[in-house]
Amino acid sequence: MTNQNQTLPLLPLKSGVVLPGMVFTMALESDEARAAVDAARSAGGHLLLVPHIEGRYSTVGVIAEVTDEGALPGGLQAVAIRGDQRATIGTAVPGTGDALWVEAEPLDEGEPTEIAVELAREYRAVLENILLSRGAGRIATQLREITEPGRLADVAGYSPDLSLSQKVEVLETTDVEARVRLVLGWARDTLADLTLRERIKVDVEEGMEKTQREFLLRRQLEAIRKELGQLGDGDDADPDDYRAKLAERDLPEHVRVAVQREVDKLERTSDQSPETGWIRTWLDTVFELPWGVESEDSLDIVEASATLDADHDGLTDVKERILEHLAVRKLQAERGLKSVDGRGSGAILALVGPPGVGKTSLGESVARALGRKFVRVALGGVRDEAEIRGHRRTYVGAQPGRLVRALREAGTMNPVIVLDEVDKLGGDYRGDPSSALLEVLDPAQNHTFRDHYLEVDLDLSRVLFIATANVIDTIPGPLLDRMEVIRLDGYTESEKVSIARHHLVARQRERAALREDEVVVTDEALKNIVADYTREAGVRSLEREIGRLLRKVATKLAAGEREAPVTVEGDDVRTWLGRPRFFFEAADRTSVPGVVTGLAVTGAGGDVLYVEASMSDGPEGLTLTGQLGDVMKESAEIALSYVRSHAVELGIDPTIFATKRFHVHVPAGAVPKDGPSAGVTMTTALVSLLRDVPVRSVVGMTGEVTLQGRVLPIGGVKQKVLAAHRAGLKEVVLPVRNGPDLEDVPEEVRSVMTFHLATTIADVLGPALAAEGEVDGHGHDHQLSDVA
Repeated sequence: MTNQNQTLPLLPLKSGVVLPGMVFTMALESDEARAAVDAARSAGGHLLLVPHIEGRYSTVGVIAEVTDEGALPGGLQAVAIRGDQRATIGTAVPGTGDALWVEAEPLDEGEPTEIAVELAREYRAVLENILLSRGAGRIATQLREITEPGRLADVAGYSPDLSLSQKVEVLETTDVEARVRLVLGWARDTLADLTLRERIKVDVEEGMEKTQREFLLRRQLEAIRKELGQLGDGDDADPDDYRAKLAERDLPEHVRVAVQREVDKLERTSDQSPETGWIRTWLDTVFELPWGVESEDSLDIVEASATLDADHDGLTDVKERILEHLAVRKLQAERGLKSVDGRGSGAILALVGPPGVGKTSLGESVARALGRKFVRVALGGVRDEAEIRGHRRTYVGAQPGRLVRALREAGTMNPVIVLDEVDKLGGDYRGDPSSALLEVLDPAQNHTFRDHYLEVDLDLSRVLFIATANVIDTIPGPLLDRMEVIRLDGYTESEKVSIARHHLVARQRERAALREDEVVVTDEALKNIVADYTREAGVRSLEREIGRLLRKVATKLAAGEREAPVTVEGDDVRTWLGRPRFFFEAADRTSVPGVVTGLAVTGAGGDVLYVEASMSDGPEGLTLTGQLGDVMKESAEIALSYVRSHAVELGIDPTIFATKRFHVHVPAGAVPKDGPSAGVTMTTALVSLLRDVPVRSVVGMTGEVTLQGRVLPIGGVKQKVLAAHRAGLKEVVLPVRNGPDLEDVPEEVRSVMTFHLATTIADVLGPALAAEGEVDGHGHDHQLSDVA
């Protein structure tokens, strides 16, 4: 080829790279290719091939010659092309046809250096090894005919191990020595990879031969042992091993029969059968269960009470129930009475309360007090019945249910098992787990619980089950009927301060890497955190705020800005935690007529809600907003009907209803609400609006109302009263039939609040609409002495 500049048609290559010396056949599939080949006829059969890879044209192309033309079997035109010489791409110039013509400057590679020759010799040897390992010895022989280092390096264009970008790099490397060095490095990597693969292949083949040899030897050994009558000592226990285990264990008779039946089946089953593995797994599972193993109850009631008190403040009902259980066990032991096990003897408790009151942690404390093992089974989101009762053995990968696994984990047959979040069980086409729990939590049935995997009776009557839930509304009635419900309605302010002082501060101080002598948080500071930075039934948010405060103290100490000890007083809380997050807003919200403070129960505990009423000119009617449920909407309609029908008695102009439209709204609008207990609140809001008299800011109320104006009882009294106390209310209006429920309210709350027990709406309106400092004579006002 000449070294003078040439004007040639350009053909971009989008799916390959052509190097000098390469010969290939190309189908003319595109108009661009056909135009370039047609133009090449007027250029002596030459054209310029340039790779166009990943949107980029190569800086160097190859001057190629069309050596032959013809048609492929499908009729498509094709040409044979041979790459001759590298050339740089110049500017575009006018030419004939539709092809793009450019200036091409051929590159002269010059004479190779001695280093290039030496590298080419090594490259040829590496290539021969690669080809020989792939069974291409003939091609390796042909390589010896290529003597020029540059041309030998260009052979890399045929390599399947190089990517298109690597081949473009070879094309653009015009220096012969650099090009040979480049392809040599890649060839070494390829040879190393092939050598590694070959070594792995040899190792695998040798391993297979070893496995086959071991298999034959094991079969021979098994035959010898069988002739000698010896017990097996291999990895997989043989039937005699299981019989020996069976003789050692004290299993119930029905379990012993089932195990013996499976061992006999294992002996008759071939080792090649998949059923062999299933039988062995079942037998191993049965032997892993703690048959006959029980923890001995700690019968010291005083010590158990101290343990419960040390772990949790308050929660009297739960502690009393555990001590009752322990007292019965103690009397049985002292009087030589047989422990009552079996039908109807199981203890199933259900702790229901808002988040953060200590339901789950209480289970672990109970286990410590009783001296039993503790296991927690999380049921939240469980939808498959097999999670409770296990999978049947016909399924591949079958395993026992969570209860059997809990006993195996505990290592005893009488642990304390906490069934956490039992109110959040799901159900779908795979079954209903809550229905499967009916047998587990029924004291009359669980002494013969049958897991689908084990298929033998399992005695759960000695297990102390403690279920936890936030609400009982989502628990099916039959399941709830089987449990002894104990409500944990939340803590008072003083109880939260005590919990923080005895438990939370110490735990968060340790997490903040602080010593006891480095920081002191006073009770006054804890009271401020409880009142101004949390508004919850439990103590989770309180613990987070204490942790935040102590981390800020740790930061100051680590930075050297404060010296130990740091004392956090009540007035310092705002400095550490910023502005308060909660305020007593009842006075501000109820300062205008038509706004009343109501009380409600949510999944997070008791809470206050405000019912707002307004009226405007227009056609008569009632608008309800605030995401109210059907029951709550009906309560609003009943309230309006009562006020309309008793307008004269209530001191309201009866004609106003014909020209006014009423609107009742219950913030917050994004939170769904339902239930009948807001009836008296809505009625009071409408009367306050129509009388133009604001409701007393210290009064909260709850109760269902009828069309005759009677106030019916509601639930959740303790949670609602605690919420009213947290919100700063001083008086609460309750249905008269809820009066006995006030005994559940802590004494420290009852002593600072006044309760008005209402029979009719008149008993509600008296204390609600009276002037500040004045209470209407309607109803019954109860202080602590009235309800204690």
